[in-house]
Amino acid sequence: MAEADRPWMDSSLSPRERAIKLVAAMTLEQKIRQLHGNMATIDIYAMSNNVESAEEMEQLAAQIRIERHVIADDDLGIPRMRITNGPVGVGMGDGTPSPPATALPMTIGVAASFDPAVAHAYGDIIGKECVHLGQHVLEGPGLCLHRTVTAGRNFEYFSEDPYLTGVMGVEVTKAIQSHDVIAMAKHYVVNDQEYERFRNNVEVDEQTLRELYLLPFEMCCKDGDVAAIMSAYNRVRGVYATENRYTLHTILREQWGWDGYVQSDFWSCRSAAPSLNAGMDLEMPDAKWLNETNVMNALHDTSLEIQTIDRALVRRFTQMFRFGQFEKPYAPTPIPAAEHGAISRRLGQQMAVLLKNDAGLLPLPLDAGRVLIVGMDSFAGKACQGGGGSSKVDPLYTVDPLPGLRDVLADLGSPATADLFVVERDHSNLDAAVAAARAADVVVIMAGLIATEGADMPAPELPYNQDAMVAALLGQCPKTVVVLKSSAPMIMPWIDRADTVLEVWNQGAEDGHVVADLLWGVVNPSGKVPTTYAVRREDLMEYGDPVRYPGTDEGEGWPTMRYTEGLRVGYRWFQSEGIEPLFPFGFGLSYTTFRVSDAALSASASDGATPVVVSATVTNTGERAGAEVLQVYLGVPVAWQPPKRLVGFAKVTLEAGESRRVEITLDPAATSHPFSVWDYCTGSFQVKPGEYTVYVGTSSEDTPFALPLTIG
Repeated sequence: MAEADRPWMDSSLSPRERAIKLVAAMTLEQKIRQLHGNMATIDIYAMSNNVESAEEMEQLAAQIRIERHVIADDDLGIPRMRITNGPVGVGMGDGTPSPPATALPMTIGVAASFDPAVAHAYGDIIGKECVHLGQHVLEGPGLCLHRTVTAGRNFEYFSEDPYLTGVMGVEVTKAIQSHDVIAMAKHYVVNDQEYERFRNNVEVDEQTLRELYLLPFEMCCKDGDVAAIMSAYNRVRGVYATENRYTLHTILREQWGWDGYVQSDFWSCRSAAPSLNAGMDLEMPDAKWLNETNVMNALHDTSLEIQTIDRALVRRFTQMFRFGQFEKPYAPTPIPAAEHGAISRRLGQQMAVLLKNDAGLLPLPLDAGRVLIVGMDSFAGKACQGGGGSSKVDPLYTVDPLPGLRDVLADLGSPATADLFVVERDHSNLDAAVAAARAADVVVIMAGLIATEGADMPAPELPYNQDAMVAALLGQCPKTVVVLKSSAPMIMPWIDRADTVLEVWNQGAEDGHVVADLLWGVVNPSGKVPTTYAVRREDLMEYGDPVRYPGTDEGEGWPTMRYTEGLRVGYRWFQSEGIEPLFPFGFGLSYTTFRVSDAALSASASDGATPVVVSATVTNTGERAGAEVLQVYLGVPVAWQPPKRLVGFAKVTLEAGESRRVEITLDPAATSHPFSVWDYCTGSFQVKPGEYTVYVGTSSEDTPFALPLTIG
């Protein structure tokens, strides 16, 4: 087709105008070919039924690495739409084989930074690498919440808190899309567990849905202008997420005014006409449902209208035109591995959470003597990339713990030596590991967990009986550090015997360097706990209540999970139930100390519409530079509300002895609805009159300032 006959290629028109002209010129057959991906169909349901571990999920995912695209149409000038998974880097992009990329730290670590700038830099790397690899779409960020600590995809979600998740998700989205790459928020919605994800049903009341689980998506749609959303596998109130008109149309389109497109998760589409009518626009990765036979039959029996097909295509093409994807040729270029790896290292340094330093052991001295790394191969022997399943990145390179530690010691001019002892998973050489620990001057125990898509963890403890390993090694050397490399918080039965604990998460490519940088104080840890650590299983919201998790069969043939806890999730659960956590949300130590003083509000009364400014002075009272996170929580005087909700935070870096006045603005009109509750009568968020309390401090449990605020 000649250029003169392609008016949709006129870049002076708006993206939507171009999309409308393109769809108007398409034949029905061309339209149908653009409604779906083009991977050869496989029986993913049968294949995934027996997945029980990260290793098994990785083997399954290896079979679905290629053909992640929507076919090109050369006659119309439609490019092959190349789609890559995320959100922890460019994973399983379209190509044969899947192109390697920088293995970034896990998303939970991004939230632990409590720093929007870190989230933006994280998304920036992902966006850049999508461009290098010629990809049009990045399936991320993941915005579901850590409702349970055992959920398999917690590593690629941010936090238990909706506001923290939303803030970070918005920044990642903006950064990805700044490179003309479509970001795709997922998994919409309440895909908060992997157990029976192809069948399970979630029953959740409207207030809980709005104030917790939808809130990050609302923020990402309105503040991040995300171009696409991925619909989840599960049922929502008895209807599959890909067929749920209330969530896909009423909420997204009518109430939020969002104009992007909705893609199914891989094989989450369950029908032709019902899915398109509900608001799903693209089936991935194949044409199991939106094939020519099904679509033609649906048009013939009027269960589907051609206008609905046109609507789906216009939505997607509008976003492709928005980012100039019709004009850009496919021209992959090499990723600058060293440059991006250095950025990953800097980001990873800011995510680590110092949980305990009771003996003041950290940072380690240069003359540490004989240092022994000990632990199982996945955590002590190899770089802990983590994140089993479709989001796992094929790394350009990795830095393992021992060579990384030796690199840092050499850079510092340290005379210390370092060795490695790998403990077998069956503990067959644990006695030898104990003997090696006794002979060392410093022992660094490396333990952790790697969660996976497709399966929730069987228990909230460390896998492979690592708790027994840690317990056996503690006390063998007076100077022992426990380094956790985790996808999510866990129970630590040995915690009272460990005086030094550092959580670094699954660090990815630069694991060895990042951990050593932190241990020797090249950088000062400044991360905060993004999801609460419990003392024991019994303290968890879901413990002993199968109705909440893993659900019960209510006679319909599938498990139904009822979110009867309502708004009491994460730290809100612990505070509502009066349970003391092991490490509370927002907690994190430093190699220096801080003091928060003189907290104040710009006004003690408000009309519920005017922004309120919270201010406080943060002082570094220690002897080295470091960063602290000032956190603001709100007590809402409405029935059924938890004691506190996070409504603002700011990370501030200070030199030793430095003080700074920090201001955090709480705007009632913000998309995060800081003062609002969901009102059933009006079907909207409302600010209720009453006596509110603004809490200011450095964690959900450490809020020494309680400032009254009257709204009326």
